[in-house]
Amino acid sequence: MKIRRPLLLPFAPVYRAALALKTQMFRWGWLNRERLESPVISVGSVSAGGAGKTPVVLMLATMLRHRGYAVRILTRGYGRSATTVERVEPFDDPGWHGDEPVLLAQRSGVPVFVGAERYKAGLLAEQSEPSEKTMVHLLDDGFQHRQLARDVDIVLLTKEDVEDRLLPAGNLREPLTTVAKADVLILREEEVDALHGFVEDMTRGGSGPAVWVIRRTLSLGEGGEVALPTMPLAFCGIARPESFEKMLKGQGYEPTAMVVFPDHHPYSERDVQALLDRARACGANGFVTTEKDAVKLAPPMRERLEAIGPIVVARLNVELLEEKDALVQLVTMVGGLDRRRR
Repeated sequence: MKIRRPLLLPFAPVYRAALALKTQMFRWGWLNRERLESPVISVGSVSAGGAGKTPVVLMLATMLRHRGYAVRILTRGYGRSATTVERVEPFDDPGWHGDEPVLLAQRSGVPVFVGAERYKAGLLAEQSEPSEKTMVHLLDDGFQHRQLARDVDIVLLTKEDVEDRLLPAGNLREPLTTVAKADVLILREEEVDALHGFVEDMTRGGSGPAVWVIRRTLSLGEGGEVALPTMPLAFCGIARPESFEKMLKGQGYEPTAMVVFPDHHPYSERDVQALLDRARACGANGFVTTEKDAVKLAPPMRERLEAIGPIVVARLNVELLEEKDALVQLVTMVGGLDRRRR
C-alpha cells in the first residue's frame, strides 16, 4: 500500500473513526439527509481528486440528454471564491465559480448549478429551470456528500486507489470497502485486469455494484486550427499530473518539460511569467495544458503565452465500452419505483 505521508500514518485510524461516527449519525437521524423532487445520480470516487469524474459527468449528461431527460448538473466548485448558490454560465469567471463548474457549463450543454450545499443547488435548478421532460440531477463528486439523498451511486475506481491509504497518510477519503455500497463501479479499460481480483470480491455471489468499463482518449487542439508545437512545454494544476503526462506520451506527444501547479490552482501573471521563463530556457515553441487549466487563462494571459507559440488544449474524452447495456441499467435504476433514496 502506498504511504504518501508516512509521518501522518498514526492519524489514519482517527480519520477512519470520524468517518464511521459520521455514518452512524446519519443512520441515527442526528444528521439530516435532504431529498430533491427529481432523481439524483451521483458520480464520485473514494480518492481526493484525480479519478476523472468530470469527463464521466459530461458523458452521462450527453447520454441522458439524448435519451430525452432534462439534465441538471450540481457541483461543489472547489477553489471558488463565491459562497452563494448560483447557476454557472459557459463564460463565467472560473475564480468566482471554480474551474470545473465553468468547464462543465461550457461542454455539457445542460444547466449547471454550483454551491457547497448541493441540496440548495438542486432546489434552485428545479425552481429556475423547470421542464416538461423528466428531470435528472447529476451530482458531481457526490459519494461523500451524504447530506443530499441520491437514487444512483456511481463510483470511479482506479488502480492507484486500491494501492492507496486513508487520509491523511494517503489520498483515500473513504475505506475501499465502501465501494461495495455503490450501484455502479466504473473502471478504466487499461486497468481492468489489474483490478480483477478486487472487483471479483466486490461482486461475489451476484451482489455488489454493476461494473462499467470506460475507454479514455486524449484529443489535442481545438478543431485543428493551428499546428501542434513540436517542442511544447506542458503545464497543469490537477490532482494527478503524472497521468496527464503519461497520456500525452501515449499519444506520441512528448513535452520538452513539465510544470506542475497545485490542484485547482488560480493562475496569476507571476505564473505566466514563470511559464514564459521556463519555456525559453528549455527551447519550447508552444504549450500544452488541460481543459481545466485552459478555462482559467484570461485572454491577456493567453496572449502573453502565445508569444512563445500556440497553446494546445488536451481534451480528455471517455466512452463506455458497452454503452447500450449501461444506459439500460442506468435508466432502470433512475426510473425504479422503489426510489431507494440513499
